[in-house]
Amino acid sequence: MRETLRSFGQNIARRLPTQLNATIRRLAVASLIGQITIILTGGAVRLTASGLGCPTWPKCTPESLVNTPEMGIHGFIEFGNRTLTIVLALIALAMLVALWNLRHEQRTMFWLAIGLLASIPAQAVVGGITVLTKLNPWVVGVHFLISATLVVFATLLVNRAFARPPREMRPASPIIRQLALASSILVGITVIIGVMVTGSGPHAGDPEAPRNGLEPDLITRIHVLPVYLLVISAVLLAVLAWRRGSGDLLRRGSLLQVAAVFAQGLIGYVQNATGLPILLVGMHLLGSALLLAATTNMTDLAFRSGKDPATPSAKPQLEESGTASG
Repeated sequence: MRETLRSFGQNIARRLPTQLNATIRRLAVASLIGQITIILTGGAVRLTASGLGCPTWPKCTPESLVNTPEMGIHGFIEFGNRTLTIVLALIALAMLVALWNLRHEQRTMFWLAIGLLASIPAQAVVGGITVLTKLNPWVVGVHFLISATLVVFATLLVNRAFARPPREMRPASPIIRQLALASSILVGITVIIGVMVTGSGPHAGDPEAPRNGLEPDLITRIHVLPVYLLVISAVLLAVLAWRRGSGDLLRRGSLLQVAAVFAQGLIGYVQNATGLPILLVGMHLLGSALLLAATTNMTDLAFRSGKDPATPSAKPQLEESGTASG
């Protein structure tokens, strides 16, 4: 029996990819799209007051695993969000299987795939706690932050699925790397404070759900401070990327980040000035996911693009290259 299973496993392994191919790239893109989509569906749950559309967990009702017609649109929206988790789990599992023969050569991708798959049951449990605590805003915030982290993982997975070898990428200067790292930290701070702003605001997911007790105007003003710093760092990074002759990937990455920063800032300002309409809040949620992806992409490119030839540690490599070519 053991030999039969081993032989079966070997036959399966022989059919799996031995190099990065279109299937792996499609799965990586599907994973990123799925992680962004579940942020949107989670936002729809909250913005339509469907947070308790399924009033219990893991079942939708004490008697039914799925939503029932009597639960109406709220039950449909909440159960649809739960169902998407299963889709993400299947994509993550397929990615893990597709990378099996590459688990040593593409170790980072393999561990990212493991992280995405392992986080899904954890996210489901936090979602269950969210329902059982009647949408406690701090638990809801943790639920969103896990999703935000998964967008980062999925972006890194996409980058590596489509990546050029580092030796083919023009090096990023130390200042660009420092600005990219600063941007990532500022985005993280902005998102965390943004979660607190949301927890103090009107869109609780249910009319009876509690709020976190923070003063909305004060926490919103605090939220804006890292945004200003983020705008400065993103613009400066883009200017340096173009003036210092960085590679095309870094240049495009810097522009994507600047576009995401300004779009998200504009939406945030308008939604706050107009009383937080549902459509704009949903767009702000989408913007947060895209900002996370754009900043992760930029930072990843900056740190994977080789060392700056001007740094002392890179000189031996240049000398060796020159000797070889001579």
